[in-house]
Amino acid sequence: MPRSPLPALVPRLVVRRSTRLFSSSGSEDVDARQSATAKATKTKPKTSKASTINKKRKAPSSEPTRAIHGSRRRGYSTTNEMPEIASPLEETVSNDAPLLSLDIENADRKMLQTLAKQHGMKANQKSDILRADLLAILSGKQPQGGSQSVTLPTPSVKTTASSTSANETSPKSKRSPAKKKSPKKTSAATIENTAPPDGWFEIYQLVEELRADRSAPVDTDGSEALPQRQHGLKTYRFQVLVALMLSSQTKDAVVGETMRRLQQHGLTVENIHHHTTHEQLNELIRKAGFHNNKTKFIKSVVEILLDKYDGDIPPTAEEMIELPGVGPKMAYIVENVAWNKTTGIGIDTHMHRMFNQLKWVKSKNPEQTRKQLEAWLPNEYWSSVNLLWVGFGQEVQQQKAKMLRKALDSSRPKDALKLINRLGLDYRKEGEKLGLKEEVTAALQK
Repeated sequence: MPRSPLPALVPRLVVRRSTRLFSSSGSEDVDARQSATAKATKTKPKTSKASTINKKRKAPSSEPTRAIHGSRRRGYSTTNEMPEIASPLEETVSNDAPLLSLDIENADRKMLQTLAKQHGMKANQKSDILRADLLAILSGKQPQGGSQSVTLPTPSVKTTASSTSANETSPKSKRSPAKKKSPKKTSAATIENTAPPDGWFEIYQLVEELRADRSAPVDTDGSEALPQRQHGLKTYRFQVLVALMLSSQTKDAVVGETMRRLQQHGLTVENIHHHTTHEQLNELIRKAGFHNNKTKFIKSVVEILLDKYDGDIPPTAEEMIELPGVGPKMAYIVENVAWNKTTGIGIDTHMHRMFNQLKWVKSKNPEQTRKQLEAWLPNEYWSSVNLLWVGFGQEVQQQKAKMLRKALDSSRPKDALKLINRLGLDYRKEGEKLGLKEEVTAALQK
């Protein structure tokens, strides 16, 4: 009766598993068990591949095998040779951090002051001046804000003492130095070009004509239309600020409904601070986008207004940006509407999209669009450009039939049709829906 092969297979399985678990010091025991198994089954003993590998890779017993293999995969012979890599947070706040690795244009004031101190600049200047000086440094120029001459630092790599000694003794572990990244092209070069785009004034006049009826959603539910003047100037300015804070990620119709509910409740600094709980305020603005965060921001803002500004809002956009939940776009619009002065243009995502479609700017975000537009647009248009173009964009996107009829009835219908087509309104498709195909064709042939 032949002997069953099962006893011969079981030891082999054990051998394979054991070779993975034992280090090179256990390879001789593995071979001994293999020889015993071969004699029992009357077969020729075979040396496993794992034991051969273990013989070739004899590591010191004091170091763990897994750590050694991990370091070899990364190109180091021992774990002591691996350099210490600084974390992104350390790189941001350390004096050796390269200026080009930071998003200067979107940095807040605290970050701008930190960068200014690190690079020998005066940190008590306005944020716009600090940002402009830092961008000037990036482009290889000297800052204009009165700071002393500075130079860009070169990035450095931290290494421990053990890594230095290891690199001296083991040439294989030396790695070529990382290539320095070239500074990213910022909008500073584009801002310097203050030449207005060709034909901008004719387009601007045409948009003013198309918006003469003031029938867009922003005209009835925007920050200029909603605040109440009968309760005094302080309350009026506070309501302008709250309307802008609510407008983020929220349609104008919802902002209007929410503002009217707040006004019925009593939208004053004192009432929101002293007589309105967090839960009550959150319930009042529940339809606004991100209402939980906006509730926290509004409660924090009213406390700051009472402590620092005697219940009024800050008089400058620079100070308003320091308030929780208030960005540059909101600050410049509030400054214009509430204080009747303009130091910047409020740019939202829709204006950013349209001005890039018209080739008036070449930017990646609204803040870059604002800087490029301010570089060439005459100052007399700064106070009206936001309301004019936000309403125009709303009509082009949300009220296509009305905008098409207004374009056909304008003094320059052909130019108006081409303009709304560049901004995403297909006048041919919309004309067929409304039965205006012949009128569209006739306007294009003029």
